[in-house]
Amino acid sequence: MRQIILDTETTGLEWSEGHNIIEIGCVEMQRRRLTGNHYHRYLKPDHEIDQGAMAVHGITHEFLDDKPPFKALVDEFLEFISGAELIIHNAIFDIGFIDAELARNGYDVRIKDICTITDTLRMARKKHPGQKNNLNALCKRYGIDNSHRELHGALLDAEILADVYLALTGGQTSLLLSDLDGADEDDGVTVKRVGPESLGLPVLEATANELVEHEVFLNKLDKNAGGQCLWRVNTTAPS
Repeated sequence: MRQIILDTETTGLEWSEGHNIIEIGCVEMQRRRLTGNHYHRYLKPDHEIDQGAMAVHGITHEFLDDKPPFKALVDEFLEFISGAELIIHNAIFDIGFIDAELARNGYDVRIKDICTITDTLRMARKKHPGQKNNLNALCKRYGIDNSHRELHGALLDAEILADVYLALTGGQTSLLLSDLDGADEDDGVTVKRVGPESLGLPVLEATANELVEHEVFLNKLDKNAGGQCLWRVNTTAPS
């Protein structure tokens, strides 16, 4: 399944008060790798931007004055995300705003009807109960560089969230190993395997003294175990 990491910026905190989405940022991931495919749009709102919101994202009405409204871009946006798993931090906020915008513009569809939704905030709270789990805190916890994040931005936050999601769900994002015999390819992703014959690892055999010391040690274990030492019980004596 395609995974779309999504973030929005808005004119305020409550869609129920008529606030609008003013920025949408999405990055696409498949098989735990960013594909380079993304969706990013600024939108002209109907509602004034709250000063508190502007302090967070820095987006002004003057900047948005020549941008298209949500209704002009809704079809291309829905086409981009349709059928994907949406990965969102505090999904109830972003999905609430998107569904409200859809309803205002006469669309019956809701995001849950066309996508599955994964909330990384819920994941983080379950994994790190009682701790701060905002994006900055998670970046610090997992050693993710967000030093370029002076203000919130939907596309930038989506890119950062992709790293956070990978860390929350296992950390390692790829494993490519050298191979002297070639590589297998599947759907454009290269998986390289190492054959044991190509490693050239030395085999070190025990010396005579080491074998004697090992036998003495096993005798002590066997005595303490009442004759039931596993290395004695499960090992057939050489003929």
